[in-house]
Amino acid sequence: MQKENEVLSKLSKIKKEINNLRDSLNELDRQKESWFHKKEEYGKKIKDLISQIKDKKNKRDSLTKKVKENKEKRNALNKKIKDTISKTKGLAEEKESLIKKHKIQDPYKIKGLIDKLELKIETEAISFEKEKTIVKKIKELKKELNDSRVMIDVLEKNKSLSKEINSTREEAEVFHNTIQVNASTSQSIHEGMISNSKEIDGLKKREHEAFSKFLEFKKKFHEANSLLKEKLKDFGKINSEMRKIRKDKEEKVIKDKEEIIQEKIKKGQKLTNEDLLIFQNK
Repeated sequence: MQKENEVLSKLSKIKKEINNLRDSLNELDRQKESWFHKKEEYGKKIKDLISQIKDKKNKRDSLTKKVKENKEKRNALNKKIKDTISKTKGLAEEKESLIKKHKIQDPYKIKGLIDKLELKIETEAISFEKEKTIVKKIKELKKELNDSRVMIDVLEKNKSLSKEINSTREEAEVFHNTIQVNASTSQSIHEGMISNSKEIDGLKKREHEAFSKFLEFKKKFHEANSLLKEKLKDFGKINSEMRKIRKDKEEKVIKDKEEIIQEKIKKGQKLTNEDLLIFQNK
């Protein structure tokens, strides 16, 4: 009886340990899976951010290429403006040279005087003598104007170059503004890439921590699982021991009853139904 109680006590104790281990195992498994899912979530976010960085890099590089191309075009236009200005300076020097060498007046000024005098004749009541004087002056001015054709060519060329300079400047300004917009957008995208990279660094750190936790709980889970298996083996051994004790006990009871039955048979006493069943089983 004492042996049976000891074994029962061992069984009760090991059952409790097994239940505790199973509870612990479930909790460890929950923690292990939780950290694994966190690691996977961080990994997915990192993957998404890397994809965003690749897209931003393509956009930034495309804008950088456009900025470079537009700068080359703008620089070519600025060089054209510089060269054209040099030409206008040459024309200005040619104009001054003509004025000094041939004493040619500004043809536009001469033309203005001619128009003014002709208008005077047409609109004002003047004497015949005065009209003759004005007509003579107009002829002189027209001759002077004809002599200054070379100056008109210089001035027309200068006017044409001025228009070309203004047109080229406007074109260069368009490229300059486009460069400013694209450069600003490219810089903004680049800063976004840096921000994404910093976010990735933080996520990688958290991913590493989550993976370390996952491995930690995975190790604990396997240790607890191994311990549970050992406890289940111990439980099986103790349970076998208990079954043997109970079997031996039952056999002893039956043996004692058999001896009583044999004694009854010897003495010719009446057997009970229970006695008959025991006798038949034997």
